[in-house]
Amino acid sequence: MALGDKKRQQRRLRRHRRVRKKVVGTGERPRLVVHRSLKNLEGQIVDDSRGVTLLGISTLSSTVRESDESTKTARGKVAGKLLAEKAREQGITKVVFDRGGYLYHGRVRAFAEGAREGGLEF
Repeated sequence: MALGDKKRQQRRLRRHRRVRKKVVGTGERPRLVVHRSLKNLEGQIVDDSRGVTLLGISTLSSTVRESDESTKTARGKVAGKLLAEKAREQGITKVVFDRGGYLYHGRVRAFAEGAREGGLEF
């Protein structure tokens, strides 16, 4: 890992810890966590009071891959919609959004907008 990459990751983790001090998922309002890698995006709905992951989706899943979207941003939006549909099936309508220290831009923003379009309230 190059020195610049390590500093960038340290800054992201510092932002993530700062946000996590305030953002806590409960049973009524679980936390929607986003993790972004270079090629893919993952989202999970977590109940922090019980320490349980309720749902999760990735752009690697077959349902997202079957969509005709070619860009990473578009696939992120599709993944957000699918996660919101799964959440509504389980009775989850309100969540707290945790961007994981990433900037609210690009794929992270597209994922959040897709989740909102799917019916989740932030």
